[in-house]
Amino acid sequence: MSTSAATFCLLCCLALWSGAVGFSRGEKKTRTGEIHSKTSEVGWPGYLYTRAEGRCTPQYWSSGSEAWPNIVPKEAAISKVFGSRVLERYEPSLTLLDATQRNDDVGGSAFAKLVKHASAALLNAYARDGFPYDSWEVKVLLLQALVSEEAAAAQAEQFEQANLSCT
Repeated sequence: MSTSAATFCLLCCLALWSGAVGFSRGEKKTRTGEIHSKTSEVGWPGYLYTRAEGRCTPQYWSSGSEAWPNIVPKEAAISKVFGSRVLERYEPSLTLLDATQRNDDVGGSAFAKLVKHASAALLNAYARDGFPYDSWEVKVLLLQALVSEEAAAAQAEQFEQANLSCT
């Protein structure tokens, strides 16, 4: 068994053993206050699934687990990194770190997902050998995707897949 799989199993066992899954006397409360028994519904702790695995995801870059490439500091405004055209869709104070930390991309705007995954893709282009995009490609593709929600959603999905498949 690989080290990461063994660690995952250990965390799951510890979470279940310590009661960290939110069960109280065999019951689990949902967000709406309804109570379900342990046997009718297994409630896994959300923190195990909130962060995607891998060294290339936006969550990984925002966690501080690795130093950022010197060419793009965390505090850099996305308008300085991607160009002033991004100001059509994003606020001027948005930084690369802020973009990777966004959580409004799930069920939200395609533009939120685009900037989140494009920022991670740019970092990967600088830091990961063999990443499918060069830095200039990430910048150009983001700018091209700003034309519509559909284009932004499609490009965000491509960046997300590249980020998830990166090693």
